[in-house]
Amino acid sequence: MTDLAKYVVYFLLGGSIVTFSTYLGSQGKSFLAAMASTFPAITGVTFILLYAGGGGATTIDYAKNLLWFVPPWTVYVIAMIIGIPRLGFWPAMVGSLVLYIGCIGLVKLVLR
Repeated sequence: MTDLAKYVVYFLLGGSIVTFSTYLGSQGKSFLAAMASTFPAITGVTFILLYAGGGGATTIDYAKNLLWFVPPWTVYVIAMIIGIPRLGFWPAMVGSLVLYIGCIGLVKLVLR
């Protein structure tokens, strides 16, 4: 399989998960939509592909670094929950993303 074909498959897998989550959410099944969005399918596929391409050490390094993004993601989600009722969707989205990126910057400083 060529590199281009691999990336097309990756894109289709990711897009399918987003589409499925959106469908569930639009049907009023927000719990299932959230579960589908956070189900480790993409992470699991990434683990498999990293292991196949780079071995165990590469996969372990990725997994360790992935954990550093949990606190910024949690801040992002909480900011959306608090922000949407107070500010509306788009201002909450922008503010949450700014907070997320700021938290990532803090994580980078901590990791130095």
